Amino acid sequence: MHGQRPKAARMDAARRLAALLIARPFPSALALGGIAACGFQPLALWPLTLLALAGLIELTSRAQDWKHAALIGWAFGLGHFTVGNSWIATAFTYQANMPHWLGSIAVVLLSVYLAVYPALASLGAWLLAKRFGLVRTRPWLGLALAGCWIVSEWLRSWVFTGFAWNPLGVALLGPFDSPGLGFLAKWIGTYGLSGVAVMLGWAIHRFVTRALASAAGLGETFRFGATALLLAALVYVPVRHGADSTGFRFTLVQPDIRQEVLDDPTLFETHFLKTAQLTLPHVPGQERLVLWPESGIPDYLRDGYPRYLYRQLTYAADPEIARERIGRVIGPGSLLLTGAVDVVIRDDDEVAARNAITAIDSQGHILAGYAKAHLVPFGEYLALRPILEPLGASRLVAGTLDFWPGLGPRTYDFGPWGKAGMQICYEIIFSGHVVDPLNRPDYIFNPSNDGWFGSWGPPQHLAQARLRAIEEGLPVLRATTTGISAVIDADGIVRQHVPRHVAARIDGYIPAAHTPTPFARLGNLLPLGFAILLLALTVVAMRRMKG
Repeated sequence: MHGQRPKAARMDAARRLAALLIARPFPSALALGGIAACGFQPLALWPLTLLALAGLIELTSRAQDWKHAALIGWAFGLGHFTVGNSWIATAFTYQANMPHWLGSIAVVLLSVYLAVYPALASLGAWLLAKRFGLVRTRPWLGLALAGCWIVSEWLRSWVFTGFAWNPLGVALLGPFDSPGLGFLAKWIGTYGLSGVAVMLGWAIHRFVTRALASAAGLGETFRFGATALLLAALVYVPVRHGADSTGFRFTLVQPDIRQEVLDDPTLFETHFLKTAQLTLPHVPGQERLVLWPESGIPDYLRDGYPRYLYRQLTYAADPEIARERIGRVIGPGSLLLTGAVDVVIRDDDEVAARNAITAIDSQGHILAGYAKAHLVPFGEYLALRPILEPLGASRLVAGTLDFWPGLGPRTYDFGPWGKAGMQICYEIIFSGHVVDPLNRPDYIFNPSNDGWFGSWGPPQHLAQARLRAIEEGLPVLRATTTGISAVIDADGIVRQHVPRHVAARIDGYIPAAHTPTPFARLGNLLPLGFAILLLALTVVAMRRMKG
């Protein structure tokens, strides 16, 4: 008897909490959205994400009409994106053109827009259940929400150029030595993995609601606990990986050049020497692939620009001399892939810039150049410039020229250094758009400058790069200015890394690629097909219940 009283008291407290959430659906949805974002890095509190999704399902099921259903999803999204994208505000502290406090406003305004997509997911699930008159019964609403959520994240990845940061599925990725449930991404993609997260939240919702509805709730509580323990085992069990690798030797450099001094022209030579010293020494006779980060070279390396541009060179007003110096640093027989800036010239005047990767051999010859295709709105170019520039708005990246986009994913065959795929910084977050499907590379090089983004942005960026490795079955090598730089194998396991704010280098052999995964072959047709399957199962189940 005494043992049952504490249990009854806990059940009563849980019921009171549930009643409080239901009584104030919109503030509750806002809070649940913020809680759900705690599953992302660096907190990685993934059980909170699943519990928050369970709460969203409950609130959506109790919506009075379609407007309330959409508002509940929107409030959830507002809290979710405001917390998850809070790192964006830090970027405003590294430029002088706009007040720093505008960063916090920018985060909220961006979240107001991004919250439209969870609103569409909640609305779609509610309308589907309403079609069969089964909203209040709730047993299949969560399955409908999973299907709708997949579609909404896919839409978020490309509408208005897309902002695919932190899809829900990232929360199911394990620590560095384990892919966790992220291994599913090779079959259903990241957006499909987000659907799995919603389904797990739905399972928790069913267990909890049944437990609260029963007198003792012991059976459902046991099943809930067993499910949570199983999920924890899948996410956190380390995965042993072999020493399989390519024959491509590499040196990856993280110079730890902080954002507050990165664009100071008086320090360009100091920055170069710091990066060069980390690249040395070079073992004679060992050919290697050298990887420097985005913003790795302040020099203009290409010939043919107006002479005044070359005055910004760190070594001499001659790009050929600058390239030859780089060749001596990397050593005979080696190849450098580095972030750089190219300029678009028309009529002897600079009209735009390109965020680029430049390949330079030990003789100082440029072998290839890749231009970033998926640019950051308001970061690398000012969207709606005729309207916003008169109001005092400017882009965050230093300089007056807008960056122009390149042509998209490309693979470059560098012979003894293998076939390299290129993705600069932010591009790596776009699931299904990081590899040339007609020319599969051996690895993906992802130089980045994450110095803008405080303590939350870099680990979130790394997590999304790990999912690209799993989806495509390709290793990803990330060289960043301030961290986190990493070597990620084709299973999404981080084999080596340099933490934030550490100047260091990584030497080794590039991990081997897998055979093309189902996702590598079919891309986002797989998560969309998974969404259609979930919605079809929902319709069949609801028809049977109604019948």
